[in-house]
Formats: sequence, C-alpha cells, structure tokens
Amino acid sequence: MPKHTMRAVRLHEHGDPEVLRYDEVPTPEPEPGEVLVRVHAVGVNPPDWYLRDGLTNLPPETRPKFSLPVIPGTDVSGVVEAVAADVDGLSVGEEVFGLLRFPSFDGSAYAEYVAAPASDLARKPAGIDHVHAAGAPMAGLTAWQFLIELGHDHPSPFQAARHRPMTLDADTTVLINGAAGGVGHFALQLAKWKGAQVIAVASGAHESFLRELGADQFIDYTKTRPEELVHDVDLVLDAVGGPDSKRFLRTLKRGGALYPVFFGDYDDKETAKLGVAVSATQVRSNGAQLAELGRLLDAGTVRAAIDSTYPLADARAAHERAARGHIQGKIVLTVA
Repeated sequence: MPKHTMRAVRLHEHGDPEVLRYDEVPTPEPEPGEVLVRVHAVGVNPPDWYLRDGLTNLPPETRPKFSLPVIPGTDVSGVVEAVAADVDGLSVGEEVFGLLRFPSFDGSAYAEYVAAPASDLARKPAGIDHVHAAGAPMAGLTAWQFLIELGHDHPSPFQAARHRPMTLDADTTVLINGAAGGVGHFALQLAKWKGAQVIAVASGAHESFLRELGADQFIDYTKTRPEELVHDVDLVLDAVGGPDSKRFLRTLKRGGALYPVFFGDYDDKETAKLGVAVSATQVRSNGAQLAELGRLLDAGTVRAAIDSTYPLADARAAHERAARGHIQGKIVLTVA
C-alpha cells in the first residue's frame, strides 16, 4: 500500500513559475468509480500554466471553479495501486494513462499518486514508455475530438452549435498552424492516418521533424505569410488561435472550415461572405477514445514526440521551458 503522505507540486498563490511548490501532502484515497494510480510521468499542458496564472486569459464566465492550494496537472501515466470496490475492468498492477477530470481543474496530476476516475483511463500502450504515454492524453484527445470524433454531447462554452468534425480522406487538404506543438503534431499525424494532404506551418527549426511526421508541405511562418501562399484548402486546424487566427480564413475554399483550438476573434459577416465555417470544441476526458489513440501509438502509426523532461520536483523549470515557446511535441514531468 502507498504511504500516508506523498510529494506533490502545489500552487498556494498565482504567478510566475516560482509559485510552484514541492509539498508533502496526504495521499488520496480512491472514491467510488476511481482507482489510485502511482504516477510515473505527467504531461505538461497549457491549462497548467493558465491555472498557475489564475485563468486570467479565459473569459470570466468560462473559468472553472477551484480553490487554493491546488495541485495542477491532468495528464498521467502510471500503475494502478488500488481499485474502488465498484470498478470493473482495471486491476492492481496494470499500466494506465489518462486525461483526468478535464475540463475541470481537479486533475491533481503533479503528484506521486493520483485518484483517477476509471472512465478517464485507458491501458497504457505496451510499446511505449510512461513518458511518451503521459505526453499523449490531452493533446492527442484534443486533436481527436477536433478532427476525428467529438465523442460527447456536452455544449461548448465557446459556441452554440455542436462541433462536427469534417470527413478527412485523400481528397482533403488540411493546413495545421502550430504543427510542431502538442496538439499540432498529433493533428498532423491523425490527418495523415486518414489519408489527407497536410500543410504544416511552424518555425523553420521544426521543418525536418514535421516532414518526418508526414507533412506534405512545410511553411516557415517567420519567412512567409501562409495566407499569401496557400489557397483552396478544405480545413485549417489552428493550434495557435488568438487574434491573428482570422487571417487563415483566406486560405480556405468555399465550404471549408477553420477549427481554432484556442479561441480567436472572427467576424460572422466575413465568414458568411467567404462561405466558410468556424467551429471549435473543448477537449473532454474520454477513456474509450484514448484506448483508440493508444492502439495507434502502440502500432507506431502515431507517436508522441517529447520536447524535454524534468523531475516532478523541477516543475518550475518545466513551466519556464514552456514559457520560452517553440516547443517540439510535449514537455513531461517524471516521477521516480
């Protein structure tokens, strides 16, 4: 059995990476429907630093509730240590990975142990290690729910209409902006898996990485404006989003769509005139979809690229790395 206390990284206040503290806290007990996971690796994701900042970049009405101190983190890979009496299908000693309780901020993954809803977990692919498995859940499920299958009927806080992924096949051209990052590099691989042609937009340092992942065309945005070079694409997945996202509307053919992963600012009149759609969703935990993604990871059809790893006690350094940007794949925390 686990010790009564464990080490975890907590926020006692909001601010820069130095507010992340390495504390001793009680080890959680699994509630009904949960398993206790001994954590081996934790994926670092944008919501971790949004939480650290106090969610100041989100519209107030979309901010989930949480109270301090809080253990950040949602993406784990580890080993089942204990199982609640009502949980079937997972047993002690099995390796699992998952996106925990998202879109709430109750994942509490930056820790040696975490209580995880069994429905958020999938068996870890045997062919990859815990570090690569921990890099996959949030970014991989975001790409999956934007591009392949939404897999839930929860309304999005960002739009009234339900997001419906476009069918991708050999006749589809997809432009991915921010293609080297977490969501971007998974989206590129999933679009290629479906047979689409993919144009990857990133800075020049990432060109060989993205061509290895299957990009058919590469655009270095530091040298060329993609909206001046590209026209008549079916779909833009913008993993960067924000105020500049609307420039990609001009790259689309009529009937095309722009999927902003981080919401941007779009003019309904402009989109109507261009005959294009803008649609987004909010990623949600989904163990069944993660199991499907896990099969692709196991087969090597899709891979999680790792930018860098840091020990859990060095979560501050991992957040400092994230703040420098130009991440290639995922940043992961390792737990001894």
